[in-house]
Amino acid sequence: MKRVEIAPNLVIATLWADALNAAGMRAEVFSRYLTSIAGEIPPDQCDPAVWVLDDGDLPRARQLVRELRTPVRGVGWTCHECGERHGAQFAQCWNCGHSRPASTPG
Repeated sequence: MKRVEIAPNLVIATLWADALNAAGMRAEVFSRYLTSIAGEIPPDQCDPAVWVLDDGDLPRARQLVRELRTPVRGVGWTCHECGERHGAQFAQCWNCGHSRPASTPG
């Protein structure tokens, strides 16, 4: 078992662990509730941490977390079906459900 990353909060730690599990890597969040005792123990030891259970998954897990931490950059796009405008991070129209055309950057 190896620690992948310390998260800034429990929500982010859970998101990362869920993404790792969805990618086929068994992951767990540890130190979920230690923030309440910050001061009793060093604050940097109170943040939730994501761990992978298989040591061999560590490099791939760290890469995935890096990707999750990096915001998607690019230009927005407009749905060809309904005209709804979307940010670059969206691959599907929230309004009508159509996918972004492959030729659209982002």
